[in-house]
Amino acid sequence: MTKIPISVLELATVVQGGNFKTAIENTVRVAQNAEELGYKRIWMAEHHNMEYIASSATSVLIGHVAGKTNSIRVGSGGIMLPNHSPLVIAEQFGTLESIYPGRIDLGLGRAPGSDQETAYALRRNNMDAAQNFPQDIRKLQTYFSEENRVAKVRAFPGEGLNIPLYILGSSTDSAYLAAELGLPYAFASHFAPAQLKTAISIYRSRFKASETLEKPYVIACVNVLAADTDDEANVLLNSLISLIIGILTNTRKPLQPLERVPEAYNHPEVQNAVNNMLACSFVGSKATIKESLTAFIEDTGINEFMVASHIYGMDAKLKSFSILKDALSLK
Repeated sequence: MTKIPISVLELATVVQGGNFKTAIENTVRVAQNAEELGYKRIWMAEHHNMEYIASSATSVLIGHVAGKTNSIRVGSGGIMLPNHSPLVIAEQFGTLESIYPGRIDLGLGRAPGSDQETAYALRRNNMDAAQNFPQDIRKLQTYFSEENRVAKVRAFPGEGLNIPLYILGSSTDSAYLAAELGLPYAFASHFAPAQLKTAISIYRSRFKASETLEKPYVIACVNVLAADTDDEANVLLNSLISLIIGILTNTRKPLQPLERVPEAYNHPEVQNAVNNMLACSFVGSKATIKESLTAFIEDTGINEFMVASHIYGMDAKLKSFSILKDALSLK
């Protein structure tokens, strides 16, 4: 197997017995551990009106994590651009890049990262903002370009800085856009795996080389829960199953330690929905993880994979990252 970079996606999830402060502290520990292991980047996702997610102020959290690490790339997975003015994002990420040069990524998504009422609170009178996603990305590129120095509206800091842009997606729509713009493409197969292969195929077949990227570059985000044995890893999975059931039924709780699968999982319709969301999840011992992920990487031909690991207990979570490194070895 060709070795590829491994990265981390974090939502700063609150665990049972914790709070927002400890969730942010845990995110820093994950970043520092990933850096020590040689992982390429850590991204944080923008979510709103979610009681147990501490990554809503994504740019602020990126700055905090970058300040607590030394070399790992830190970025957004992603900034939900329709929630923001492109100029504001250019200034925020221009500031981050100025403080931490060569370490900041800007992943961009089209969804609100929230429910419709919250999206309205964020977007006020601009509920059609998602339709302007392609134009807003081009505005961002303009603000970052040196050619914008003659414009009346300019981004300081930001102008002239080389901040990599990534298009995020969970369906085929974003594949067309990433291909058209010649930008790297990151797919959220950790919760929406159904269209992964179709989206990758569209992206690769329609890709147009750009000043920043000569050929397609695909990142797939997947769930990985690794432990010493398959049985131990499957116990860890119970917490993730419970988390997903809470999302599906709008009964969210902090991430909990569970010895058994939640009772709701035994209902066929719930089990089917959960299993569909977990189709790109890799759970088991080092040997099991190596076999299953190797097959996945070879099948999809991805250039990089990103790991989401919703595991209760920081020691178990960090151990999972370590086992993953040992299973695949890093590029």
